[in-house]
Amino acid sequence: MKIFKFLGIILAIVIFVVLGAGLFINFTQPNVGEAPKIIVSSDSITVERGKYLANHVAVCIDCHSKRDWSLFSGPVVAGTEGSGGEVFDENAGFPGKIYSSNLTPAAFSSWSDGEIYRAITAGVGKDGHALFPLMAYSRFGKMSIEDIQSIIAYLRTLKPIKNSIPKTALDFPVSLLNKLGPKAAEHQVLPEAADSIKYGAYLVNAAGCVDCHSKQDKGKIVEGTAFGGGMEFVQPAGIIRAPNITKHATSGIGNWTREMFIAKFKAFEGNTMKVEKGELNTPMPWKMYSGMTVQDLSAIYSYLQSLQPIDNQVEVRTYKK
Repeated sequence: MKIFKFLGIILAIVIFVVLGAGLFINFTQPNVGEAPKIIVSSDSITVERGKYLANHVAVCIDCHSKRDWSLFSGPVVAGTEGSGGEVFDENAGFPGKIYSSNLTPAAFSSWSDGEIYRAITAGVGKDGHALFPLMAYSRFGKMSIEDIQSIIAYLRTLKPIKNSIPKTALDFPVSLLNKLGPKAAEHQVLPEAADSIKYGAYLVNAAGCVDCHSKQDKGKIVEGTAFGGGMEFVQPAGIIRAPNITKHATSGIGNWTREMFIAKFKAFEGNTMKVEKGELNTPMPWKMYSGMTVQDLSAIYSYLQSLQPIDNQVEVRTYKK
């Protein structure tokens, strides 16, 4: 009987510790500090830089708009830019229902520049709640502070669009653990374009290439798979997978020339190809990335070619039988 009494005491202690830890996390996290008091410049050069980044590099407008999935790569529906409302749910492998927020002045008019900055770079909303890391604040927090301020300046110029968006609802225990994610930004200086590999690395971080072109487990990139492809996107017609973009000669893009790489992106400028029923559609926002400058695409190519090749042959499309 003594052993059962001892085990009962141990179990009670474990429950007490777990409950205490849960309460501590719930009521004290996230904790990245107050939103900074900053005033973002609204000059035309700053706004134009933000427009370029938000539409063609960091592609904020991609998730925070309505996309037309009847067309190839789901281009943004004109007139919905920044209005939010896209849902990422269990059908796509997410732990709950995550809704992209409204980034237009209709929703942001009551936010200070510092509050928007904190949300983008540290993952904490105006009311102090933790954002789900699908909004890649950890990456944006590594961009230059000037580029983040440019994005904020651009968002302020968007057409105000009223859009009633449900609150994100995460499954337990993710709803609790998610509070541990936010952390203060660790900005870097924008590299000189002449240093193509370092500049390319900066752009790749901003664009989030590694997020899709890798294998993930519970939201974390599986060690040794970065840029090697394999992430799956389940669709009614089957599964589409992100390809290997390392320089492996046969399973990656090792045989691609710089010109081929740039041409691949530029081929989708103005593309409005219809996707027939029963066909797989790519989640890659080709039309948005196609707006990158040749210099920036070239730098991305340089960086990808500097990485170690990964031998991972990806079957990009698998249709249901």
